[in-house]
Amino acid sequence: MTEGLRLIGLTGGIGTGKSTVARLLSARGIPVIDADQLARVAVEPGQPALDDIRAAWPGVITADGRLDRKALGALVFADPQARQRLESILHPRIAELAQQRASALALAGHAAAFYEASLLVETGRYRELDGMVVVDAPEDVRIARVAARDGLSPEQVRARIAAQAPMSEKRRLASFIVDNSGDLAALESKVTGLLAALGLTPPSAPVRLV
Repeated sequence: MTEGLRLIGLTGGIGTGKSTVARLLSARGIPVIDADQLARVAVEPGQPALDDIRAAWPGVITADGRLDRKALGALVFADPQARQRLESILHPRIAELAQQRASALALAGHAAAFYEASLLVETGRYRELDGMVVVDAPEDVRIARVAARDGLSPEQVRARIAAQAPMSEKRRLASFIVDNSGDLAALESKVTGLLAALGLTPPSAPVRLV
């Protein structure tokens, strides 16, 4: 946590729509620190994390010294030990970059921001934040979204869902749950209600979040 900045976690499972919620928050002027974007920064050429990845899996580095994300993704998805090793390389670097971004936002005068990350529960990072918002949706809706978005089979999507912490555990630890089983207009309304519940906007008519 950063003094002077309220940093709220934003997470969910694959296909729940947390990135859509993040975009809606940003559109309302609320800063969002994106852990995925920080992960991309962490593996740029010259970064220590890329050197560690090269030492562990030389075959995922391209001829021009960059990370082949698709090759690395295929490798770690198929091997839980490799995935754990990659996380041990990346997560400390991502946390350091997130702290730098949070400090910059505090210095710029922001009172609150969201930290968007898929693995807040899995890494235990949620304990360091000022609450956690979990975006949820029924599994069949999630499967349909991801299959359409990424061209995957339902079985492939189910495998990716199984690789993440159960949504039941994320819901149990959540400060707020946003149900994203409907359309974008419904989600926009729930984001408005979420911000009101967090005291980040003036309350309006009551909005059912879940």
